[in-house]
Amino acid sequence: MAAPLVVVVRAAGLRASEGSFRPEAVAALFERGLARLTGQTGAAAGLATVFRSSDRVGIKINTIAGRRLTSPPEATLPLARLLVKAGLKASSIIIWDRTNRELREAGYKLNDSGGEFRVFGTDTAGAGYAAEPLEHRSIAGRFSSIQTGAVTASISFAVLKDHGLAGLTAGMKNYFGAVHNPNKYHDDGCDPYIADLFDAPPIRGKHRLTILDATTVQAEKGPDFHARWAERRDTLVFGFDPVAVDAVGLRIVEEIRKAKGLPSLEEDGRTPRYLATAERLGLGIASPAGIRMVEESA
Repeated sequence: MAAPLVVVVRAAGLRASEGSFRPEAVAALFERGLARLTGQTGAAAGLATVFRSSDRVGIKINTIAGRRLTSPPEATLPLARLLVKAGLKASSIIIWDRTNRELREAGYKLNDSGGEFRVFGTDTAGAGYAAEPLEHRSIAGRFSSIQTGAVTASISFAVLKDHGLAGLTAGMKNYFGAVHNPNKYHDDGCDPYIADLFDAPPIRGKHRLTILDATTVQAEKGPDFHARWAERRDTLVFGFDPVAVDAVGLRIVEEIRKAKGLPSLEEDGRTPRYLATAERLGLGIASPAGIRMVEESA
């Protein structure tokens, strides 16, 4: 089996002087990363090899930490526009998370009626969670109807963060926002729960692509925002193997921790054990030696 490819792209001049993202720099990140990952000439052509024009694509984001540590619309909407260039209908693309309140507080304009890209939370009227829990391995949760029914394919667009219990929150743990009871799955470093949840059919059967938002990385005291331990990296990480992408994300967090004089997550007793569990379940590759990582500048 070929080693999974993970593409790490850093943008020069990603932000304007006031800190907001420059649209042309964001576009360059996606162009370089998706083209390299898919082996196509551009991002839209690459996405067209991953998604069918008939797909309904959910872009699962993470807004729990508020505006200062959430992928802003300036990062998410360009991805949605690239999906349209790849042949999908704008109304078939849903940018979503748990609640409308969190989405609004992160700067998103809600839209649950179609026409343009839809942006809404599971708590929207007519959405909600399944009436009965789905039992899978250690998981027994009611899944968001967005993940189970509204979409046929899924992208995890996750903020890269340290996590006080799991050690790491990245592409796989992003799906904790797809069940009604994520609080039940934080014992024992969230292991095996992160892997077991991802392995559940509504997620594993629909997940196509992971993108880690490492524009600002929370290297300590996550998953909330703490300015002292947050570092601007102006980077996106792309991959098809969800375990390999998270493993590369772990490497980035550890690099920042070392530079800031922090102990490694292993030394801190917070090794992200879920990565090895996920590899045992056949979800992907966790060992750095088995991952082909390329780093580029946009």
